[in-house]
Amino acid sequence: MRILGVIPARYFSTRFPGKPLADLLGKSMIQRVYSQCLKSTKLTEVVIATDHEKIIEHVTSFNGNVCFTSDQHVNGTDRCFEVLQKYKSSFDFVINIQGDEPFIDPKQIDILCASLSPKTEISTIIQKISTPDQLFSSTEVKVVKNKDNEAIYFSRSPIPYVHQVEKNCWLEHRTFFRHIGLYAYRSDVLEKLSKLKVSYLEKTESLEQLRWIENKFVISTVETNGKDSICIDTPEDLEKAVTLYAKFIKD
Repeated sequence: MRILGVIPARYFSTRFPGKPLADLLGKSMIQRVYSQCLKSTKLTEVVIATDHEKIIEHVTSFNGNVCFTSDQHVNGTDRCFEVLQKYKSSFDFVINIQGDEPFIDPKQIDILCASLSPKTEISTIIQKISTPDQLFSSTEVKVVKNKDNEAIYFSRSPIPYVHQVEKNCWLEHRTFFRHIGLYAYRSDVLEKLSKLKVSYLEKTESLEQLRWIENKFVISTVETNGKDSICIDTPEDLEKAVTLYAKFIKD
C-alpha cells in the first residue's frame, strides 16, 4: 500500500502570521513536524504543501520535499488533494498531518496507516479524555462513535451528555474521546471530498469533518494511548512549546 503524507503549511494565519517558520529551539516548527514524519515506517513519501515562497525556500534549505499549492484553499483537505493531483506516481491513501504540531508521534501515524484497508473511506485518531479541562474545553474536539468504531459526531461541546450526573463526575461514569487531527483519506474519496460544499453542521461547529458525515462518508476511528501533542495557534502557544520541547527531546 502506497501512502503519501502531506503536511499543509499555510503562511498567513490570523493569530500567528508566518507560523510554520517560527523558531523552536533552533529549528522551524515546520522542520520539526517534517522530521517527526520521516520517522514513520508506514509513509511512502512525505511532502510539505504550502502557498508561500518563503516556506518553499526554507524547506528547500533543509532538503525537505515541498509542493507549491494555491493560496485559495480554505482547509488542509483541499490542499492535500491538489498535491495528490500534481504527483505523477499514484497513492492509495493520503495522510493529512497538521503542520503546527511539532510533537506529533510517528507511532500514531503508523497506527493510523496500519488500520487502513481498501474499504476504508476516511480514518482518524482518537484518544480517551483523562481530565475535566480536556472534556469541557471548546478547543478540544470530542467525538462519539458507534459499535463499529465509526464516528457518529464531532463537537466542541462535551458529548455525550450524561443525564442526572453532576458534570464534575462525568468522567467517573462514562468514557469520553478527544479527536486528534490526523486524517487518512482513500485517494478516490479525497477527490469527492474536495467537491463538497460547506455544510450546516460544519458552519455551526467550525469542524470540517462534519461536512463529510452530513454527506454520508464513513469516518473510521482508531484509538491511541500515545502522548498528548500540542497545537500551536498563537505566539503564546509557542512559548509553552519551547518549554515542552526541551522536555520532549530529553525524553
